[in-house]
Amino acid sequence: MTSIFLRIYGGLLFTLVLVAVLSALAVNIINGVRLADYRQDMARGTFSLVAEALQQLQPDQRPSELARLEVILGVELALIPHWETSLDAEQLAKAENEGLLLEMDEQTRGRIFVPLSDGMLLRAEIKTLTEQLAYGTLQLLLDRLYPLAESERAQHLETLQQRWFAFPMQLVDPEESELSDPQLLRLASGQTLTKLGRDAGSVMFYAPLNDEQRLLQAGPLGLFELYPFKLLLSIVLFMSTSISFAIYVLVRGLERRLRKLESAATHISRGNLEARVQLRGADSVGRLALAFNGMASHIERLLSIQKEMIRAVSHELRTPVARLRFGLEMAADATTEEQRERQLQGMDNDIQELDTLVDEILTYANLEQGAPVIHFRREDVDDILDQVVREQSQTNPDISIQHKRSQLPELMRKAEVERRYMHRAVQNLVGNACRYANSTVRVSYHLNVENCRIDVEDDGPGIPEDQWERVFTPFTRLDDSRTRASGGYGLGLSIVRRIVYWHNGRALVGHSDLGGARFSIVWPRKQRR
Repeated sequence: MTSIFLRIYGGLLFTLVLVAVLSALAVNIINGVRLADYRQDMARGTFSLVAEALQQLQPDQRPSELARLEVILGVELALIPHWETSLDAEQLAKAENEGLLLEMDEQTRGRIFVPLSDGMLLRAEIKTLTEQLAYGTLQLLLDRLYPLAESERAQHLETLQQRWFAFPMQLVDPEESELSDPQLLRLASGQTLTKLGRDAGSVMFYAPLNDEQRLLQAGPLGLFELYPFKLLLSIVLFMSTSISFAIYVLVRGLERRLRKLESAATHISRGNLEARVQLRGADSVGRLALAFNGMASHIERLLSIQKEMIRAVSHELRTPVARLRFGLEMAADATTEEQRERQLQGMDNDIQELDTLVDEILTYANLEQGAPVIHFRREDVDDILDQVVREQSQTNPDISIQHKRSQLPELMRKAEVERRYMHRAVQNLVGNACRYANSTVRVSYHLNVENCRIDVEDDGPGIPEDQWERVFTPFTRLDDSRTRASGGYGLGLSIVRRIVYWHNGRALVGHSDLGGARFSIVWPRKQRR
Protein backbone atom coordinates (compact mmCIF):
# COMPACT_ATOMS: atom_id res chain seq x y z
CA MET A 1 0.00 0.00 0.00
CA THR A 2 2.96 2.30 0.51
CA SER A 3 3.60 2.56 -3.22
CA ILE A 4 -0.08 3.40 -3.80
CA PHE A 5 0.14 6.30 -1.36
CA LEU A 6 3.46 7.36 -2.87
CA ARG A 7 1.90 7.27 -6.29
CA ILE A 8 -1.09 9.36 -5.16
CA TYR A 9 1.08 11.81 -3.23
CA GLY A 10 3.52 11.99 -6.15
CA GLY A 11 0.66 12.65 -8.56
CA LEU A 12 -0.80 15.30 -6.26
CA LEU A 13 2.59 16.94 -5.79
CA PHE A 14 3.16 16.98 -9.55
CA THR A 15 -0.35 18.36 -10.08
CA LEU A 16 0.17 20.99 -7.40
CA VAL A 17 3.44 22.14 -8.95
CA LEU A 18 1.91 22.11 -12.43
CA VAL A 19 -1.16 24.03 -11.28
CA ALA A 20 1.04 26.55 -9.43
CA VAL A 21 3.15 27.11 -12.55
CA LEU A 22 0.06 27.40 -14.75
CA SER A 23 -1.57 29.75 -12.24
CA ALA A 24 1.50 31.98 -12.10
CA LEU A 25 1.66 31.98 -15.89
CA ALA A 26 -2.05 32.76 -16.11
CA VAL A 27 -1.70 35.61 -13.60
CA ASN A 28 1.19 37.09 -15.60
CA ILE A 29 -0.72 36.83 -18.88
CA ILE A 30 -3.94 38.19 -17.39
CA ASN A 31 -2.11 41.01 -15.64
CA GLY A 32 -0.28 41.83 -18.85
CA VAL A 33 -3.59 42.17 -20.69
CA ARG A 34 -5.15 44.07 -17.80
CA LEU A 35 -2.20 46.44 -17.54
CA ALA A 36 -2.25 47.12 -21.29
CA ASP A 37 -6.00 47.85 -21.16
CA TYR A 38 -5.55 50.02 -18.05
CA ARG A 39 -2.80 52.10 -19.64
CA GLN A 40 -4.76 52.47 -22.84
CA ASP A 41 -7.85 53.62 -20.92
CA MET A 42 -5.78 56.13 -18.97
CA ALA A 43 -4.07 57.49 -22.07
CA ARG A 44 -7.04 57.58 -24.46
CA GLY A 45 -8.69 60.67 -23.03
CA THR A 46 -5.56 62.81 -22.77
CA PHE A 47 -4.15 62.13 -26.23
CA SER A 48 -7.56 62.17 -27.90
CA LEU A 49 -7.92 65.74 -26.58
CA VAL A 50 -4.49 66.55 -27.99
CA ALA A 51 -5.29 64.98 -31.37
CA GLU A 52 -8.63 66.79 -31.62
CA ALA A 53 -7.01 70.12 -30.70
CA LEU A 54 -4.32 69.67 -33.39
CA GLN A 55 -6.84 68.52 -35.95
CA GLN A 56 -8.69 71.85 -35.70
CA LEU A 57 -5.55 73.86 -36.48
CA GLN A 58 -3.99 74.73 -39.79
CA PRO A 59 -0.81 72.82 -40.70
CA ASP A 60 1.36 75.87 -40.11
CA GLN A 61 -0.13 76.37 -36.61
CA ARG A 62 0.46 72.85 -35.44
CA PRO A 63 4.23 73.02 -34.62
CA SER A 64 3.77 75.81 -32.09
CA GLU A 65 0.82 74.02 -30.52
CA LEU A 66 2.82 70.80 -30.31
CA ALA A 67 5.59 72.66 -28.50
CA ARG A 68 3.08 74.09 -26.01
CA LEU A 69 1.46 70.73 -25.39
CA GLU A 70 4.86 69.10 -24.85
CA VAL A 71 5.53 71.57 -22.04
CA ILE A 72 2.10 70.99 -20.50
CA LEU A 73 2.19 67.17 -20.63
CA GLY A 74 5.94 66.55 -20.24
CA VAL A 75 6.10 64.15 -23.22
CA GLU A 76 7.58 64.32 -26.72
CA LEU A 77 4.94 64.86 -29.39
CA ALA A 78 5.17 64.66 -33.17
CA LEU A 79 2.89 64.57 -36.20
CA ILE A 80 4.01 62.11 -38.87
CA PRO A 81 2.43 60.46 -41.91
CA HIS A 82 1.37 56.88 -41.28
CA TRP A 83 3.70 55.53 -43.96
CA GLU A 84 6.74 56.87 -42.09
CA THR A 85 5.95 54.86 -39.00
CA SER A 86 7.12 51.33 -38.19
CA LEU A 87 3.53 50.18 -37.78
CA ASP A 88 2.20 47.39 -39.96
CA ALA A 89 -1.25 47.26 -41.55
CA GLU A 90 -2.77 45.37 -38.62
CA GLN A 91 -1.50 47.92 -36.09
CA LEU A 92 -2.72 50.82 -38.23
CA ALA A 93 -6.16 49.19 -38.50
CA LYS A 94 -6.24 48.70 -34.71
CA ALA A 95 -5.33 52.36 -34.12
CA GLU A 96 -8.07 53.45 -36.56
CA ASN A 97 -10.71 51.20 -34.97
CA GLU A 98 -9.90 51.90 -31.31
CA GLY A 99 -8.82 55.51 -31.81
CA LEU A 100 -5.45 54.85 -30.16
CA LEU A 101 -2.55 52.39 -30.25
CA LEU A 102 -0.37 51.97 -27.18
CA GLU A 103 3.02 50.24 -27.19
CA MET A 104 4.53 50.28 -23.72
CA ASP A 105 7.03 48.09 -21.85
CA GLU A 106 7.15 47.13 -18.17
CA GLN A 107 9.22 50.22 -17.37
CA THR A 108 6.26 52.44 -18.45
CA ARG A 109 8.19 53.61 -21.47
CA GLY A 110 6.61 53.43 -24.86
CA ARG A 111 4.82 55.14 -27.72
CA ILE A 112 1.24 56.20 -28.29
CA PHE A 113 -0.24 56.65 -31.76
CA VAL A 114 -3.50 58.53 -32.36
CA PRO A 115 -4.80 58.79 -35.95
CA LEU A 116 -5.97 62.16 -37.30
CA SER A 117 -8.60 62.52 -40.00
CA ASP A 118 -6.14 63.85 -42.60
CA GLY A 119 -3.97 60.67 -42.57
CA MET A 120 -1.46 61.99 -40.06
CA LEU A 121 -0.58 60.24 -36.83
CA LEU A 122 0.05 61.87 -33.48
CA ARG A 123 3.01 60.09 -31.89
CA ALA A 124 3.76 60.57 -28.20
CA GLU A 125 7.04 59.29 -26.77
CA ILE A 126 6.58 58.53 -23.06
CA LYS A 127 9.75 57.93 -21.05
CA THR A 128 8.12 57.80 -17.65
CA LEU A 129 4.71 58.40 -16.06
CA THR A 130 4.60 61.45 -13.79
CA GLU A 131 2.00 63.66 -12.15
CA GLN A 132 2.68 66.25 -14.83
CA LEU A 133 0.81 64.09 -17.34
CA ALA A 134 -2.23 64.09 -15.03
CA TYR A 135 -2.01 67.85 -14.38
CA GLY A 136 -1.57 68.43 -18.10
CA THR A 137 -4.75 66.47 -18.72
CA LEU A 138 -6.59 68.74 -16.30
CA GLN A 139 -5.22 71.75 -18.13
CA LEU A 140 -6.45 70.41 -21.46
CA LEU A 141 -9.89 69.93 -19.94
CA LEU A 142 -9.88 73.45 -18.61
CA ASP A 143 -8.92 74.74 -22.07
CA ARG A 144 -12.00 72.99 -23.43
CA LEU A 145 -14.27 74.40 -20.72
CA TYR A 146 -13.23 78.10 -20.65
CA PRO A 147 -14.78 79.06 -23.98
CA LEU A 148 -18.12 77.60 -22.92
CA ALA A 149 -20.81 79.18 -20.82
CA GLU A 150 -21.04 78.03 -17.22
CA SER A 151 -24.35 76.26 -17.89
CA GLU A 152 -22.84 74.22 -20.75
CA ARG A 153 -19.65 73.12 -19.05
CA ALA A 154 -21.05 70.20 -17.00
CA GLN A 155 -22.80 68.71 -20.04
CA HIS A 156 -19.68 69.08 -22.19
CA LEU A 157 -17.57 67.42 -19.48
CA GLU A 158 -20.00 64.49 -19.36
CA THR A 159 -19.79 64.14 -23.14
CA LEU A 160 -15.99 64.05 -23.05
CA GLN A 161 -16.06 61.41 -20.32
CA GLN A 162 -18.39 59.17 -22.32
CA ARG A 163 -16.24 59.49 -25.44
CA TRP A 164 -12.71 59.05 -24.14
CA PHE A 165 -12.26 58.88 -20.38
CA ALA A 166 -12.41 55.79 -18.14
CA PHE A 167 -12.93 57.77 -14.92
CA PRO A 168 -15.65 60.22 -13.84
CA MET A 169 -15.26 63.97 -14.22
CA GLN A 170 -17.49 66.65 -12.83
CA LEU A 171 -17.70 70.22 -11.61
CA VAL A 172 -18.22 70.47 -7.85
CA ASP A 173 -18.74 73.24 -5.36
CA PRO A 174 -15.84 73.65 -2.88
CA GLU A 175 -18.18 73.00 0.06
CA GLU A 176 -19.20 69.60 -1.40
CA SER A 177 -15.70 68.45 -2.25
CA GLU A 178 -14.70 67.14 1.22
CA LEU A 179 -11.45 69.10 0.91
CA SER A 180 -9.74 70.60 3.93
CA ASP A 181 -9.25 74.34 4.29
CA PRO A 182 -5.51 74.20 3.43
CA GLN A 183 -6.37 72.25 0.29
CA LEU A 184 -9.04 74.78 -0.67
CA LEU A 185 -6.59 77.62 -0.11
CA ARG A 186 -4.11 75.85 -2.40
CA LEU A 187 -6.71 75.59 -5.10
CA ALA A 188 -7.76 79.19 -4.59
CA SER A 189 -4.17 80.23 -5.30
CA GLY A 190 -4.48 78.58 -8.74
CA GLN A 191 -2.59 75.33 -8.02
CA THR A 192 -3.68 71.82 -8.96
CA LEU A 193 -4.31 69.29 -6.18
CA THR A 194 -3.95 65.49 -5.92
CA LYS A 195 -5.90 63.68 -3.19
CA LEU A 196 -6.10 59.97 -2.23
CA GLY A 197 -9.54 58.40 -2.45
CA ARG A 198 -11.41 57.02 0.50
CA ASP A 199 -10.23 53.43 -0.08
CA ALA A 200 -6.58 54.46 -0.61
CA GLY A 201 -6.73 52.52 -3.88
CA SER A 202 -7.60 55.51 -6.01
CA VAL A 203 -6.65 59.16 -6.49
CA MET A 204 -8.60 62.30 -7.29
CA PHE A 205 -7.40 65.42 -9.07
CA TYR A 206 -8.73 68.92 -8.56
CA ALA A 207 -8.15 72.06 -10.59
CA PRO A 208 -9.73 75.53 -10.08
CA LEU A 209 -11.70 77.36 -12.76
CA ASN A 210 -10.50 80.94 -12.74
CA ASP A 211 -13.81 82.42 -13.91
CA GLU A 212 -16.14 80.70 -11.43
CA GLN A 213 -16.28 79.17 -7.95
CA ARG A 214 -16.67 75.52 -8.97
CA LEU A 215 -13.75 73.07 -9.11
CA LEU A 216 -12.91 70.57 -11.81
CA GLN A 217 -12.82 67.09 -10.17
CA ALA A 218 -11.34 64.14 -12.05
CA GLY A 219 -11.68 60.77 -10.40
CA PRO A 220 -11.68 58.73 -8.41
CA LEU A 221 -9.10 57.20 -10.73
CA GLY A 222 -8.42 53.62 -9.65
CA LEU A 223 -4.79 52.60 -9.27
CA PHE A 224 -3.75 49.43 -11.03
CA GLU A 225 -4.05 46.48 -8.64
CA LEU A 226 -1.89 43.47 -9.49
CA TYR A 227 -3.91 40.97 -7.46
CA PRO A 228 -7.54 42.02 -7.18
CA PHE A 229 -9.94 39.89 -5.21
CA LYS A 230 -11.76 38.56 -8.27
CA LEU A 231 -8.51 37.45 -9.90
CA LEU A 232 -7.30 35.76 -6.72
CA LEU A 233 -10.67 34.08 -6.31
CA SER A 234 -10.54 32.83 -9.90
CA ILE A 235 -7.02 31.45 -9.40
CA VAL A 236 -8.05 29.72 -6.15
CA LEU A 237 -11.07 28.19 -7.88
CA PHE A 238 -8.86 27.08 -10.78
CA MET A 239 -6.32 25.47 -8.45
CA SER A 240 -9.02 23.80 -6.36
CA THR A 241 -10.78 22.47 -9.44
CA SER A 242 -7.53 21.22 -10.99
CA ILE A 243 -6.37 19.48 -7.82
CA SER A 244 -9.83 18.00 -7.26
CA PHE A 245 -9.83 16.71 -10.84
CA ALA A 246 -6.35 15.24 -10.36
CA ILE A 247 -7.45 13.51 -7.15
CA TYR A 248 -10.52 12.19 -8.94
CA VAL A 249 -8.42 10.84 -11.84
CA LEU A 250 -5.92 9.16 -9.51
CA VAL A 251 -8.53 7.68 -7.19
CA ARG A 252 -10.78 6.73 -10.11
CA GLY A 253 -7.94 4.83 -11.76
CA LEU A 254 -7.13 3.09 -8.49
CA GLU A 255 -10.79 2.29 -7.88
CA ARG A 256 -11.20 0.89 -11.40
CA ARG A 257 -8.22 -1.44 -10.91
CA LEU A 258 -9.47 -2.54 -7.48
CA ARG A 259 -12.87 -3.28 -9.00
CA LYS A 260 -11.20 -5.73 -11.37
CA LEU A 261 -9.72 -7.45 -8.33
CA GLU A 262 -13.13 -7.45 -6.66
CA SER A 263 -14.76 -8.89 -9.78
CA ALA A 264 -12.20 -11.71 -10.03
CA ALA A 265 -12.63 -12.52 -6.33
CA THR A 266 -16.41 -12.62 -6.79
CA HIS A 267 -16.10 -15.03 -9.73
CA ILE A 268 -13.83 -17.31 -7.71
CA SER A 269 -16.20 -17.23 -4.74
CA ARG A 270 -18.97 -18.41 -7.10
CA GLY A 271 -16.93 -21.40 -8.24
CA ASN A 272 -15.23 -20.03 -11.37
CA LEU A 273 -11.69 -20.96 -10.41
CA GLU A 274 -10.33 -19.97 -13.82
CA ALA A 275 -11.02 -16.26 -13.19
CA ARG A 276 -7.90 -14.08 -13.21
CA VAL A 277 -7.14 -10.37 -12.80
CA GLN A 278 -5.92 -8.73 -15.99
CA LEU A 279 -3.77 -5.99 -14.47
CA ARG A 280 -0.29 -4.77 -15.24
CA GLY A 281 2.08 -2.56 -13.32
CA ALA A 282 4.84 -2.61 -10.76
CA ASP A 283 2.88 -0.72 -8.10
CA SER A 284 1.14 -2.28 -5.12
CA VAL A 285 -2.08 -2.96 -7.04
CA GLY A 286 -0.15 -4.68 -9.82
CA ARG A 287 1.78 -6.78 -7.32
CA LEU A 288 -1.48 -7.54 -5.48
CA ALA A 289 -3.05 -8.69 -8.76
CA LEU A 290 -0.03 -10.88 -9.43
CA ALA A 291 -0.23 -12.40 -5.95
CA PHE A 292 -4.00 -12.84 -6.35
CA ASN A 293 -3.54 -14.69 -9.64
CA GLY A 294 -0.88 -16.86 -8.04
CA MET A 295 -3.20 -17.63 -5.15
CA ALA A 296 -6.08 -18.44 -7.52
CA SER A 297 -3.84 -20.74 -9.56
CA HIS A 298 -2.65 -22.45 -6.40
CA ILE A 299 -6.21 -22.92 -5.14
CA GLU A 300 -7.30 -24.27 -8.53
CA ARG A 301 -4.38 -26.69 -8.57
CA LEU A 302 -5.02 -27.81 -4.98
CA LEU A 303 -8.68 -28.49 -5.67
CA SER A 304 -7.76 -30.35 -8.83
CA ILE A 305 -5.23 -32.41 -6.87
CA GLN A 306 -7.81 -32.97 -4.16
CA LYS A 307 -10.32 -34.32 -6.67
CA GLU A 308 -7.68 -36.53 -8.22
CA MET A 309 -6.56 -37.75 -4.80
CA ILE A 310 -10.13 -38.58 -3.79
CA ARG A 311 -10.63 -40.60 -6.94
CA ALA A 312 -7.21 -42.28 -6.68
CA VAL A 313 -7.38 -42.96 -2.95
CA SER A 314 -10.81 -44.54 -3.28
CA HIS A 315 -9.40 -46.81 -5.96
CA GLU A 316 -6.21 -47.56 -4.01
CA LEU A 317 -8.14 -48.39 -0.84
CA ARG A 318 -10.65 -50.62 -2.56
CA THR A 319 -8.12 -53.39 -3.37
CA PRO A 320 -6.47 -53.86 0.10
CA VAL A 321 -9.84 -53.48 1.83
CA ALA A 322 -11.31 -56.13 -0.44
CA ARG A 323 -8.34 -58.41 0.32
CA LEU A 324 -8.79 -57.76 4.03
CA ARG A 325 -12.44 -58.68 3.84
CA PHE A 326 -11.64 -61.82 1.87
CA GLY A 327 -8.79 -62.72 4.27
CA LEU A 328 -11.10 -62.22 7.24
CA GLU A 329 -13.66 -64.59 5.74
CA MET A 330 -10.98 -67.13 4.90
CA ALA A 331 -9.55 -66.93 8.43
CA ALA A 332 -13.00 -67.50 9.87
CA ASP A 333 -13.43 -70.57 7.66
CA ALA A 334 -9.87 -71.92 8.27
CA THR A 335 -9.84 -75.46 9.59
CA THR A 336 -6.23 -75.50 10.74
CA GLU A 337 -4.03 -73.15 12.72
CA GLU A 338 -1.55 -72.97 9.83
CA GLN A 339 -4.22 -71.75 7.40
CA ARG A 340 -5.42 -69.19 9.93
CA GLU A 341 -1.88 -67.85 10.48
CA ARG A 342 -1.31 -67.59 6.74
CA GLN A 343 -4.47 -65.54 6.29
CA LEU A 344 -3.62 -63.32 9.27
CA GLN A 345 -0.15 -62.72 7.83
CA GLY A 346 -1.71 -61.64 4.52
CA MET A 347 -4.10 -59.33 6.36
CA ASP A 348 -1.15 -57.83 8.27
CA ASN A 349 0.58 -57.15 4.96
CA ASP A 350 -2.56 -55.45 3.63
CA ILE A 351 -2.74 -53.28 6.74
CA GLN A 352 0.92 -52.37 6.26
CA GLU A 353 0.15 -51.46 2.66
CA LEU A 354 -2.72 -49.25 3.82
CA ASP A 355 -0.45 -47.60 6.38
CA THR A 356 2.17 -46.90 3.68
CA LEU A 357 -0.48 -45.46 1.37
CA VAL A 358 -1.82 -43.14 4.08
CA ASP A 359 1.73 -42.00 4.87
CA GLU A 360 2.37 -41.20 1.19
CA ILE A 361 -0.91 -39.32 0.89
CA LEU A 362 -0.30 -37.25 4.03
CA THR A 363 3.24 -36.43 2.97
CA TYR A 364 2.15 -35.31 -0.48
CA ALA A 365 -0.80 -33.30 0.92
CA ASN A 366 1.51 -31.57 3.39
CA LEU A 367 3.88 -30.59 0.57
CA GLU A 368 1.09 -29.41 -1.74
CA GLN A 369 -1.08 -27.42 0.64
CA GLY A 370 1.47 -24.72 1.30
CA ALA A 371 4.98 -24.03 2.45
CA PRO A 372 5.96 -26.78 4.90
CA VAL A 373 8.09 -25.99 7.91
CA ILE A 374 11.60 -26.35 6.51
CA HIS A 375 14.77 -25.67 8.49
CA PHE A 376 17.73 -25.45 6.13
CA ARG A 377 21.08 -26.54 7.54
CA ARG A 378 24.43 -27.24 6.01
CA GLU A 379 24.58 -31.01 5.56
CA ASP A 380 26.98 -33.45 3.92
CA VAL A 381 24.78 -34.72 1.10
CA ASP A 382 27.07 -37.73 0.53
CA ASP A 383 26.15 -38.92 4.04
CA ILE A 384 22.45 -38.72 3.13
CA LEU A 385 23.13 -40.77 0.00
CA ASP A 386 25.11 -43.37 2.02
CA GLN A 387 22.22 -43.73 4.44
CA VAL A 388 19.67 -44.20 1.67
CA VAL A 389 21.91 -46.72 -0.18
CA ARG A 390 22.31 -48.83 2.99
CA GLU A 391 18.57 -48.83 3.64
CA GLN A 392 17.60 -49.67 0.07
CA SER A 393 20.30 -52.36 -0.24
CA GLN A 394 18.69 -54.19 2.67
CA THR A 395 15.24 -53.83 1.13
CA ASN A 396 16.35 -54.82 -2.37
CA PRO A 397 19.13 -57.39 -1.95
CA ASP A 398 18.89 -58.52 -5.59
CA ILE A 399 19.80 -55.05 -6.92
CA SER A 400 23.35 -53.72 -6.96
CA ILE A 401 23.18 -50.10 -5.74
CA GLN A 402 26.39 -48.29 -6.57
CA HIS A 403 27.38 -45.07 -4.83
CA LYS A 404 30.71 -43.44 -5.51
CA ARG A 405 31.43 -40.84 -2.86
CA SER A 406 32.72 -37.45 -3.90
CA GLN A 407 36.46 -36.92 -3.52
CA LEU A 408 35.98 -33.35 -2.33
CA PRO A 409 36.75 -32.43 1.31
CA GLU A 410 33.79 -32.73 3.66
CA LEU A 411 33.43 -28.97 4.05
CA MET A 412 33.08 -28.55 0.27
CA ARG A 413 30.50 -31.35 -0.01
CA LYS A 414 28.02 -29.57 2.22
CA ALA A 415 24.91 -27.79 1.02
CA GLU A 416 21.90 -26.18 2.66
CA VAL A 417 19.06 -28.74 2.82
CA GLU A 418 16.30 -29.95 5.09
CA ARG A 419 17.78 -33.38 5.86
CA ARG A 420 14.48 -35.15 6.56
CA TYR A 421 12.85 -34.08 3.31
CA MET A 422 15.98 -34.54 1.20
CA HIS A 423 16.38 -38.06 2.61
CA ARG A 424 12.77 -38.77 1.64
CA ALA A 425 13.31 -37.46 -1.92
CA VAL A 426 16.47 -39.52 -2.50
CA GLN A 427 14.81 -42.56 -0.91
CA ASN A 428 11.86 -42.28 -3.31
CA LEU A 429 14.20 -41.96 -6.32
CA VAL A 430 16.37 -44.92 -5.36
CA GLY A 431 13.33 -47.03 -4.42
CA ASN A 432 11.69 -46.22 -7.75
CA ALA A 433 14.92 -47.13 -9.61
CA CYS A 434 15.22 -50.43 -7.73
CA ARG A 435 11.63 -51.27 -8.61
CA TYR A 436 12.26 -51.07 -12.38
CA ALA A 437 16.00 -51.91 -12.57
CA ASN A 438 17.17 -55.24 -13.95
CA SER A 439 20.26 -55.48 -11.76
CA THR A 440 22.02 -52.17 -11.24
CA VAL A 441 21.24 -48.73 -9.78
CA ARG A 442 23.82 -45.97 -9.71
CA VAL A 443 23.70 -42.97 -7.36
CA SER A 444 26.01 -39.98 -7.83
CA TYR A 445 26.44 -36.51 -6.35
CA HIS A 446 27.86 -33.51 -8.23
CA LEU A 447 28.21 -29.92 -7.17
CA ASN A 448 29.73 -26.64 -8.28
CA VAL A 449 29.99 -23.18 -6.75
CA GLU A 450 26.27 -22.46 -7.01
CA ASN A 451 24.29 -25.71 -7.45
CA CYS A 452 24.08 -29.32 -6.26
CA ARG A 453 22.92 -32.25 -8.36
CA ILE A 454 21.97 -35.85 -7.49
CA ASP A 455 21.58 -38.42 -10.26
CA VAL A 456 19.85 -41.79 -9.79
CA GLU A 457 20.16 -44.15 -12.79
CA ASP A 458 19.00 -47.70 -13.50
CA ASP A 459 19.38 -50.31 -16.22
CA GLY A 460 15.67 -50.92 -16.55
CA PRO A 461 13.37 -50.35 -19.55
CA GLY A 462 13.62 -46.56 -19.30
CA ILE A 463 10.89 -43.94 -19.89
CA PRO A 464 9.72 -42.67 -23.32
CA GLU A 465 10.45 -38.97 -23.84
CA ASP A 466 6.79 -38.11 -24.35
CA GLN A 467 6.12 -39.44 -20.84
CA TRP A 468 8.86 -37.52 -19.02
CA GLU A 469 6.58 -34.85 -17.66
CA ARG A 470 3.73 -37.22 -16.91
CA VAL A 471 5.76 -39.36 -14.50
CA PHE A 472 5.70 -36.50 -11.95
CA THR A 473 1.90 -36.30 -11.97
CA PRO A 474 0.27 -37.67 -8.76
CA PHE A 475 -1.18 -41.22 -8.92
CA THR A 476 0.27 -41.81 -12.36
CA ARG A 477 1.64 -45.18 -13.51
CA LEU A 478 2.91 -45.45 -17.06
CA ASP A 479 1.60 -49.01 -17.37
CA ASP A 480 -1.75 -47.95 -15.89
CA SER A 481 -1.47 -50.92 -13.52
CA ARG A 482 -2.50 -50.86 -9.93
CA THR A 483 -1.33 -54.25 -8.81
CA ARG A 484 1.21 -55.10 -6.18
CA ALA A 485 3.73 -55.96 -8.88
CA SER A 486 3.72 -52.41 -10.26
CA GLY A 487 4.84 -51.13 -6.88
CA GLY A 488 4.02 -47.81 -5.28
CA TYR A 489 0.97 -45.61 -5.64
CA GLY A 490 2.12 -43.02 -8.19
CA LEU A 491 3.00 -40.48 -5.47
CA GLY A 492 6.73 -41.06 -4.98
CA LEU A 493 7.97 -38.91 -7.88
CA SER A 494 5.34 -36.24 -7.16
CA ILE A 495 6.69 -36.01 -3.61
CA VAL A 496 10.23 -35.72 -5.00
CA ARG A 497 9.23 -32.81 -7.25
CA ARG A 498 7.50 -30.94 -4.40
CA ILE A 499 10.43 -31.45 -2.01
CA VAL A 500 12.87 -30.12 -4.62
CA TYR A 501 10.46 -27.25 -5.34
CA TRP A 502 10.58 -26.19 -1.69
CA HIS A 503 14.37 -26.37 -1.96
CA ASN A 504 14.10 -23.84 -4.84
CA GLY A 505 15.24 -26.47 -7.34
CA ARG A 506 13.80 -28.72 -10.02
CA ALA A 507 13.43 -32.44 -10.79
CA LEU A 508 14.40 -33.83 -14.21
CA VAL A 509 14.20 -37.13 -16.06
CA GLY A 510 16.28 -38.40 -18.97
CA HIS A 511 18.13 -41.37 -20.48
CA SER A 512 20.90 -43.18 -18.61
CA ASP A 513 24.01 -44.67 -20.19
CA LEU A 514 23.06 -47.82 -18.23
CA GLY A 515 20.17 -48.21 -20.61
CA GLY A 516 17.32 -47.18 -18.35
CA ALA A 517 16.09 -43.91 -16.86
CA ARG A 518 18.03 -41.22 -15.09
CA PHE A 519 16.27 -39.04 -12.51
CA SER A 520 18.06 -35.87 -11.37
CA ILE A 521 17.35 -33.24 -8.76
CA VAL A 522 19.12 -29.87 -8.84
CA TRP A 523 18.97 -27.15 -6.17
CA PRO A 524 21.13 -24.20 -5.02
CA ARG A 525 23.85 -24.82 -2.46
CA LYS A 526 22.88 -21.70 -0.54
CA GLN A 527 19.18 -21.07 0.00
CA ARG A 528 17.53 -17.67 -0.19
CA ARG A 529 16.48 -16.38 3.21
